[in-house]
Amino acid sequence: MLDGIEFSAFLADKAFDSNAIRILIAERGAVAVIPSKANRSPPIPHDAEMYKWRHLVENFFCKIKEFRRIATRYDKTDTSFAAAINLVATVLVTR
Repeated sequence: MLDGIEFSAFLADKAFDSNAIRILIAERGAVAVIPSKANRSPPIPHDAEMYKWRHLVENFFCKIKEFRRIATRYDKTDTSFAAAINLVATVLVTR
């Protein structure tokens, strides 16, 4: 799913705390910013300051899903869907 996408950090919640995912992220040369599950022993430390950015990303997705066209993905092509997201993001910034 992440083929062809470059990133330096991978922000995720506790549901993605698995060794397999952490290994894939490390192979890509990125940092895994994933808090450890309660049952992981010993817990793996994460960058708490960077993890706060995850909240902003989730809020953005919540706001764009208020637009029915985005939430139901009416667009047939990836290009038109990306254009719709850009349009919605522009509308949100100008509010």
